[in-house]
Amino acid sequence: MTALPQGSAPGSTADEPAEPAGEGGSGDASAVEPQSAAESGGPGTAERVAEAESAEDAAGAGELAGAEADGGAGGDADLRSDEPRPDGEGGADGEGDADSDPDPSSGSGSDAGDGDGDAADDTAGDATAEAAQGSEAAAPELSDAAAELAAQRKLRARIEQRKAEKEAPIPAGTKLSGTAADLLAAVRAVEKGEKSGAAFFAGPPPAPRRPAPGPAQDAAPARPRSPEPAQAPVTSDEALAAVRAVLTRGGAPETLAAQVTGALGEQAAERLDADPWQLLAVPGVRPEQADGFARALLGAECRPDDERRAAALVGWILEQAAVQGHTALPADDVRTALAARSVPDPDEAVNQAVAEGVVLVFQDGIADEPGLDDAAAPDEADEADETGEGEAEPVEVLLGLDRYALAEESLADGLARLLNAPVRDDGSVWPEGGELVRAVAGSGLVAHTGGEAARAESAAVVTAAAAAGLRAAGAAHTADGQRRLAELTGPLAAFTVAGLLSGDGPGRDAEGALALDVLVVQDATQLDVETAAVLVESLPDGCRLVLSGDPGVLRPAGAGLVFHDVLTARVCPVVASRMPDPGPVGELVSGIGIGELNQVEAPGKEVVIVPVRDAGEAVHRAVQLLADSIPRAIGIPAEQTQVITVGHGGSAGTRALNAALKQRLNPGPGRFGGFDPADRVAYAQSPGRTVTGTVAGADAEGLRLDCAGKPVLVPKERVESALRHGWALTAHQAAGMRWPAVVVVLPGDAAQGLNRAWVYTAFGRAERHLSVVHGVDQALPRAVAELLPPPRTTRLAPLLHGLLKPAEQ
Repeated sequence: MTALPQGSAPGSTADEPAEPAGEGGSGDASAVEPQSAAESGGPGTAERVAEAESAEDAAGAGELAGAEADGGAGGDADLRSDEPRPDGEGGADGEGDADSDPDPSSGSGSDAGDGDGDAADDTAGDATAEAAQGSEAAAPELSDAAAELAAQRKLRARIEQRKAEKEAPIPAGTKLSGTAADLLAAVRAVEKGEKSGAAFFAGPPPAPRRPAPGPAQDAAPARPRSPEPAQAPVTSDEALAAVRAVLTRGGAPETLAAQVTGALGEQAAERLDADPWQLLAVPGVRPEQADGFARALLGAECRPDDERRAAALVGWILEQAAVQGHTALPADDVRTALAARSVPDPDEAVNQAVAEGVVLVFQDGIADEPGLDDAAAPDEADEADETGEGEAEPVEVLLGLDRYALAEESLADGLARLLNAPVRDDGSVWPEGGELVRAVAGSGLVAHTGGEAARAESAAVVTAAAAAGLRAAGAAHTADGQRRLAELTGPLAAFTVAGLLSGDGPGRDAEGALALDVLVVQDATQLDVETAAVLVESLPDGCRLVLSGDPGVLRPAGAGLVFHDVLTARVCPVVASRMPDPGPVGELVSGIGIGELNQVEAPGKEVVIVPVRDAGEAVHRAVQLLADSIPRAIGIPAEQTQVITVGHGGSAGTRALNAALKQRLNPGPGRFGGFDPADRVAYAQSPGRTVTGTVAGADAEGLRLDCAGKPVLVPKERVESALRHGWALTAHQAAGMRWPAVVVVLPGDAAQGLNRAWVYTAFGRAERHLSVVHGVDQALPRAVAELLPPPRTTRLAPLLHGLLKPAEQ
């Protein structure tokens, strides 16, 4: 029997038999349109662009085929500003909050785009040339599919030749040019006695290169360093004025001017005037709004089959897929979504988007020819039938945006580099340790899985490496994770991932890489592909990387599935922790991780179930628990208790709960942009990264927070968009953090937002006490037993397979 403990709360329905599946988690039909559910009334359909709860929690959220159909080019041009969506957990909140992190695309490896990226750029031209040649020859005219396959075949051969040339040694300087060629000629002149070597050193000799300190920098192969990300250009007043004029002519608000120039650059007015559908590049703008804008500018020339509209829609669809966590989408799903948007010829729209470089083309699997059509050329199929060869397995064609394609390829190259670079297999130097320490001593990349208790194991790697004389550090997803890591490793060896990349920590070596020999990343499940690519590119050759995380928690807010893909690829040692999480809460959460909602013994009221009938009662009981019952009965003050709910909207979402909790705990007029001193707040520093604290004051620069003793300034222009009250959070916001006591609120309308990962994450935020305000009846055990997070389409695992051999398990 799967049931939660009922202890102090009679009347719980948790021990009733589970109903058949089929009701909860049916998903949101508008998966490609995250904004459409902004205020639908239920927390399970809260706004998706800024909040990944709905995107992650609604089963089937990744189905693009269910996109609601619009009216073609006759959509509404109303571009009113929606309610701000500050939460970073949404993965792509549309606010551009990720400006603190370097641009992963600029930090990618030098060869990141040499493969499929070039394929996408050249496909159209090669296909046209092949088709022309075929029409002039005496052979029968090729079909479009055959021409495309022939072009892709030619392109693949060129790419393979280019890769082979890169990997081969340079023979006798035949491929050198410029300064390198001059130097080679000079060396040969000296060798032949034609000139003296001193003749080439008229100037002072260059300063000797200072090697990076530390014992781990052995003879690893040199690699090109990534250029520093360029500073964003400052938009001129003239450019803003020109954009405002175009927006006014199209009936759009002038307030969008700054966002438009940020998305389209200094020539935004000209680009928007020539192609009104480029307005879709602005986060938060929907296709029907862009259609209305285009109709106002183009008049009768605005048509649903406009090639500019089709290309913009393809890019928009893939951007919305990235909000759901995908780095690519099957071409068939993109076509289906285009058809739902009244595009008359989705196939031609996809081909046009590829030809214009809006998207890149990939294939999921192994085949002889890449192409947009799964079917083989007719003559090739006939030849296969004649020779009696078996039919080729169909290959799924994927479409993706270049930013995620480059990030995944750079990440795969970087992980392969760490695994292939020599590391010191010096077990005699490393102190005695467990399985994880031994694995790290001999491998450049190790994956480590486990719950909260397993964090001690990965922290032990940092201390063991330091004892061996190596430069070691640990990084966590949140400031709270950093604090808990510092308790195990010492404060000088614990950082956040964002802090490590922004300059905190060990500094850089002479090559520009982080001056580290060992890096342990906790909460690795929260790494999106772009952040992971920048992090791995920042590590020097010979550095050991440990990715440690709990596979059962919610996925990262951004695009990608880095930790799970590394586990799936099986290209490195994987060490699974055997340390169970302690106490009744740990026992309960461990059962949830394997799909069982077990009843646990809680003699000290460590787990309490509070049944409720409706959302209003759920809010009332949550306030009562945090403000009175838990401090009085458990001894944990309200400041150390956190409320977690499914979404922001609805009658028991974070907005309603925070309003009620503020009224009870810190009433006030909200004189600082809706906030008062001592208010608990959640600040979305960037998508997927939330810090909590209290309001300390305000001045001309913005709102000043106290975040666990660390002062944080929220610029005044971001207060409205990036700051919320924080007595109640969503599970995505709470990922990577823990509190002594947690109150999880599950009103009846939250049932469709539940799945195993959500319940596992929310319940696992409690250290000593967990109260569950339970109003979802059998939807809770059904979600734990049957509903997994929707799958994500990514390319990292096959990329790793192409670079590395699977490790023996």
